[in-house]
Amino acid sequence: MATTITTIVIQSKTNARSGRQQRGFSLLEVVISIAILTIGLVSLAGVFGLAMASTQESQEDMIAKQIANEAVESIVTARNTAQITWDSVQNTSDGGIFLNGFQQAYMPAGDGILGTADDVTGAQYVTITEPGPDGVYGTGDDLSLPLSNYQRQIQILPVTDANGNVVASLRAINVTVRYNTPRTRIQKTYVLSSFISQFR
Repeated sequence: MATTITTIVIQSKTNARSGRQQRGFSLLEVVISIAILTIGLVSLAGVFGLAMASTQESQEDMIAKQIANEAVESIVTARNTAQITWDSVQNTSDGGIFLNGFQQAYMPAGDGILGTADDVTGAQYVTITEPGPDGVYGTGDDLSLPLSNYQRQIQILPVTDANGNVVASLRAINVTVRYNTPRTRIQKTYVLSSFISQFR
């Protein structure tokens, strides 16, 4: 008889354990789980919005870099084709043809050189072409957007040697592009520095 009682007691302990394992979630546990899930989804949405804004900013940074590169290439090409004399490769304050200070990023006008006085009289902004509703470049619905948000400054400076003497056949070119980003509304600046020699 003692053996039978022991067996019954063991079986009742097993049943009690399996009963605890089959319990479901309480309402409090479900509410906490939903709150944690909601916080995670809201954070994910915020990260997605930040990624979209960063993508837009990187496109604007790339445009600023391209505007600066075009200015340097324009000066070097004008020198290489002998379109302008070496004395003209200076700012207007030093007797050259390149405007001082920040100017709107206009297309080159009659002389084909960026940053000169005839660009201002032509007053046509540099543009960027984006695909239209069909998403394909080169079709009739492409959009041409003026880059009126960008300003460019071309500084051409003399270069000195180790003794402080001006090197007559070499000049420094600093192109600064200034623009605002729509998301932060903070003015950003991109600077490209290069050198140009009198000799081709």
